[in-house]
Amino acid sequence: MGQVILLSLTASLNPTLVAATTVMLLLERPTRLMLGYLLGAYLTSITLGLVIVFSLTGSSASNTTENTISPAVDIGLGAVALAVAFILYTGRHERLRERRRAKKAAKPDKGPPRWQRELSKGSARTTFVVGALLTLPGASYLAGLDQIHKLKYSTTVTVLLVIGFNIVMLWLLEVPLASFLVAPEWTPRAVERAKAWVSRHAHAFAVRGSAAVGALLVIKGIVGLVS
Repeated sequence: MGQVILLSLTASLNPTLVAATTVMLLLERPTRLMLGYLLGAYLTSITLGLVIVFSLTGSSASNTTENTISPAVDIGLGAVALAVAFILYTGRHERLRERRRAKKAAKPDKGPPRWQRELSKGSARTTFVVGALLTLPGASYLAGLDQIHKLKYSTTVTVLLVIGFNIVMLWLLEVPLASFLVAPEWTPRAVERAKAWVSRHAHAFAVRGSAAVGALLVIKGIVGLVS
């Protein structure tokens, strides 16, 4: 269960979600816009999550090879997470980012992506569609669904776990939305302070989080192969 929580937190570090939330916070009526995006995100993410986790449960092939394949998958995912932590720690991602910036600067400016332009129109219906289209399963989400499947809980508990995973995964949108509903005047100032804190600590958090998840997955995979 601890791995499921860690993976849900890792899955929440979605640059697109952060960018979309930032755009909506700067527009008029951000509460309606964020609510529309959140409902669209829930629709796609929870539906796909339930389909995936129950398709794993019904697979006879996965049952017959589970003792061999599952540890290998854990080790593979753990190695990827450790590689990400190493790249972030050594700063190689900054060099890659600089190359991308140089290439982008050499090309004519095409303006923001279409989804950002659509968000800027300020329609809750539009943000619902954008949220549904942009919230697709990533690596951490798929790994989390695999862990939920391995717990082999009842159907009701599994459904609740998938919903809970999504609630945690989308906290970057849920927290400002709830804050706007409770304290609309205080929230913008708090958001600015939070953005400043994240800009100072995001790198260390990403390195430590990726390293922790990777180490846990590798250890679990090795134990599974040995036992």
